[in-house]
Amino acid sequence: MRTGKHTIKYQNKVYIVANSAIAGKKEGNATFKDYYDLVLEDDLLEQKSYEKAECLLHTLAIQTAVKKLGLLPDDIDVALGGDLMNQITSTSFSIKKMDSAFLGMYGACSTFGEALLIGALLIDSKNASIVTCSTSSHFSTAERQYRYPLELGTQMTPTSQRTITGAGCAVLSESNKGNCPVITYATMGRIVDMGIVNANNMGAAMAAAAFDTYQTHLNDTQRKSNYYDAVLTGDLGKYGRDIFKKLCDEANIATANYDDCGAMIFGDDKKLKMGGSGAACNNIVYNSYVTSRLRSRLWNRVLLIPTGALLSKVSSLQGESIPGIAYAVAIENEV
Repeated sequence: MRTGKHTIKYQNKVYIVANSAIAGKKEGNATFKDYYDLVLEDDLLEQKSYEKAECLLHTLAIQTAVKKLGLLPDDIDVALGGDLMNQITSTSFSIKKMDSAFLGMYGACSTFGEALLIGALLIDSKNASIVTCSTSSHFSTAERQYRYPLELGTQMTPTSQRTITGAGCAVLSESNKGNCPVITYATMGRIVDMGIVNANNMGAAMAAAAFDTYQTHLNDTQRKSNYYDAVLTGDLGKYGRDIFKKLCDEANIATANYDDCGAMIFGDDKKLKMGGSGAACNNIVYNSYVTSRLRSRLWNRVLLIPTGALLSKVSSLQGESIPGIAYAVAIENEV
């Protein structure tokens, strides 16, 4: 049911019944190392290319989540997901062996939020009973697609974030499997373009879109910011996080419970000052650390706001600015 301007209020229970998070070697040695299902020893996964490695990574994420339920990938009604590679090939090549319907989607680094929103709609409307929402990204595939050939060894700029190598999957179901959180609301974002043209400063490009969606969510639901134990944007990085906080301060929205997945994921690593980004960034943070806190009841209400920079290599080379998008998904424990 639509409530307010852009927010969906789910009428039936949509449970997140299983999660998986697989991290690359660098990610697996950082902040959330104790929460991942698997940490890769080799980001190439013994494949002939990084693109093939990302396909395998995505497949493993789905298999790991579904296996926790005692199911097979073929038992899934609908698989939703995306990635950052051209034509979301990592996702489609991963899911092509499954006997489920497939909805491929692209919202850049916000894709996981988009998948949760649409997956919950399918469950809520009784058009599916069990759905997977998965995304992946890989530093080496994204770097040479969006920026420079890996062989150049190009140094990161001060505002750059490192694309996360990882993949994660959340399984949604109409039936509770025990102590599972529920998706209650989801706010659809609108495209916000602040005129940023620097592809190495995506946090600044996405921050206004994240704030716009957050403010819309609060207005539509009539909730205060302190309703949530945690509000987590996707991958604004440390610079984008500061911009988001400033926008909230100007609107008198408290941010004591706020942080950014990209800013948190590498901690205080001095070589990665701005933090992480990528379609797997908010995904693996949610499906590992955040899920753990929800299941242990340390947190009971979380607002996840995955963010995306809607650029391509072609648009950047043609001097186009970088539009931003964000989706907000409210995830809550039952009382």
